[in-house]
Amino acid sequence: MPLALLALAIGAFGIGTTEFVIMGLLPEVAGDFGVSIPTAGLLVTGYALGVVIGAPLMTVLGTKVSRKRTLMLLMGLFIAGNLLSAVAPAFAIMLIGRVVASLAHGAFFGIGSVVAAELVAPHKKAGAIAMMFTGLTVANVIGVPLGTLVGQHVGWRVTFAVVAVLGVVGLAGIAKLVPEMPRPEGVHLRHELAAFKNAQVLLAMAMTVLGFGGVFAAITYIAPMMTHVAGFADGSVTWLLVLFGLGMVGGNLIGGKFADRALMPMLYVSLGALALVLAVFTLTAHNKIAAAVTIALIGALGFATVPPLQKRVLDQAHGAPTLASAVNIGAFNLGNALSAWLGGIVIAAGFGYTAPNWVGAALAAAALALAVLSAALERRNGARGTVVASGTPADRQAPVHR
Repeated sequence: MPLALLALAIGAFGIGTTEFVIMGLLPEVAGDFGVSIPTAGLLVTGYALGVVIGAPLMTVLGTKVSRKRTLMLLMGLFIAGNLLSAVAPAFAIMLIGRVVASLAHGAFFGIGSVVAAELVAPHKKAGAIAMMFTGLTVANVIGVPLGTLVGQHVGWRVTFAVVAVLGVVGLAGIAKLVPEMPRPEGVHLRHELAAFKNAQVLLAMAMTVLGFGGVFAAITYIAPMMTHVAGFADGSVTWLLVLFGLGMVGGNLIGGKFADRALMPMLYVSLGALALVLAVFTLTAHNKIAAAVTIALIGALGFATVPPLQKRVLDQAHGAPTLASAVNIGAFNLGNALSAWLGGIVIAAGFGYTAPNWVGAALAAAALALAVLSAALERRNGARGTVVASGTPADRQAPVHR
């Protein structure tokens, strides 16, 4: 494993911690600022929308800078946003801090995916992307549970201060281990934008929005769901998030391995199973053991989609993948924002804390439908190209009569 992948994983660990730790601290933050749980959920939605906006914006701003320097600047922005969240005197200020930190997220993973893929042989690209995302998944096993524990016993402000320190460590790792990798000669912004004319790129991004959005519909409100419905104590949320994180680690590695072998079949299986498990979670959320198992499965199936979806975008945007890669990271978080918002709506409407699971199941099922459509279009276009190429010279030169 190139050491540069380790450096990217370190940065991903810090970003993953700040993205997910808020879900375990929603009750504490809501109580401190005197807002409702659905209102506190805006900290998840705001972060996700910031990623959507920041992914293309920061990538475009970094087009004149080496990829290594861009990654370092993004980590600096991440540190500043988390420090602002830690000292926020009001809910609105904390929301601003979350958005500032989120601006670095999409571009970091987008550019990092390109760097990771370029560090290895072509047949190992999905595995390299998965290795970088391992930092994000391990954050859910170590960083998020510890951050939740600290937040519940010492104060959520301390948690965000520690996250800022993680950002400093990530910045140092990138500065030390990531090699200088300037942008390829002859590739300009117009080439990057041209990738969005490819329908397969857009379909892959839509799959990303809907598929991973299904995960966040349930997980955003995991703390109130488990304490009010399953009957867990507040302190149990920490180890439930560990289970979710362990599932993410396993699913990410499995997704990376099989995406290099059979990408679309991997998506069919993971998205279909995810939709089923999210629907079942509406029932299993009422039983402690069943709920714990389901949470681990949601983490595994959700992150099994990440390497194949990211690799599909890179494959379809071949030649100028940086912006498309970053925008696809934004697509993950657009799905997060959409599902967190929809989950808050169904809870506020009085359908209960398990209602977001149905929202997630519907989103994942829609992503599966798009995956089937994408593959069908690809086969049709491939078959059409084969027919044209197989014609004889006389056939191709014959006049067409209307």
